Amino acid sequence: MARVKWQVASRRRRKRLLKQAKGYWGARGSHIRRAKETVMRAMAYATRDRKVKKREFRSLWIIRLNAAARERGLTYSRLIAAFRRAKITLDRKQLSELAINDPQAFEQVLAAALSHVPPADPAESTKASKPSRAAVSSAA
Repeated sequence: MARVKWQVASRRRRKRLLKQAKGYWGARGSHIRRAKETVMRAMAYATRDRKVKKREFRSLWIIRLNAAARERGLTYSRLIAAFRRAKITLDRKQLSELAINDPQAFEQVLAAALSHVPPADPAESTKASKPSRAAVSSAA
């Protein structure tokens, strides 16, 4: 059986690595060792940031929905609670797109959601709050 040599595989691996490092500054794009370090780090960042991207977009949708809710006299949490009670299954991305691009449709969806929410108790809004520290210290 013929003896196997690794030059072809090594060259192919190194060429693939340098191709991935194309455009990097200085030795990072041309020297094998520096390129490997940089590409590995770049891949780690890319993996991490795919998760971060999802988080940031969800945060953006929540901010947009909060702004749309406050324009209509609600808070974000009450808006989401209304959608849950009405069993409206539009996600935050779809709702924020509606709020920005089609406000009339968002108003209709919101009206449908709010129709399922029971009216607020007037007694609940006038609950006795805790006395302030100043009132407590002056009474003592």
